Amino acid sequence: MKVTPLADSRFAEILLVEDNEDDVFLTREAFDAARLSVHLHHVDNGMKCLQFLRKEGPYADVPTPDLILLDMHMPVMDGYEVLSEIVKDDKLKHLPVVVLTTSYEAADIQKMYGLRCNSYITKPVDFDSFVKAISQLAGYWLTVVVVPGAGGNHGP
Repeated sequence: MKVTPLADSRFAEILLVEDNEDDVFLTREAFDAARLSVHLHHVDNGMKCLQFLRKEGPYADVPTPDLILLDMHMPVMDGYEVLSEIVKDDKLKHLPVVVLTTSYEAADIQKMYGLRCNSYITKPVDFDSFVKAISQLAGYWLTVVVVPGAGGNHGP
């Protein structure tokens, strides 16, 4: 079977884990402005993220995301706890996780990479820079990298 980047095969399924509604709006607008072929799903805390990924409760019929955009500072369960759970779970640990946060703290960066995040991106403050960052991020993950599930084999 030929495996291709997502952009060559289908719409990408992206899970945005973010509690700030303004950031959710900006992320949706940035994907739209970048004209990227994605289905952007959203949950507002880490517990819902794990339910989504494990297809529990109201998330029983959701697709497996190709990419997770994870905020660090959230209520209920923060990004550290979520990433810790993802990497311990054999059914989830293959999923690419990009930390998308406002923190420039060296300790946060070190901790998230220590937990095996795939990338750590600080959110630009102005919209044009945010669109550019999302476009570059998605361009890399959706057109350059081959992720699990690409080329028709979606999910484990």
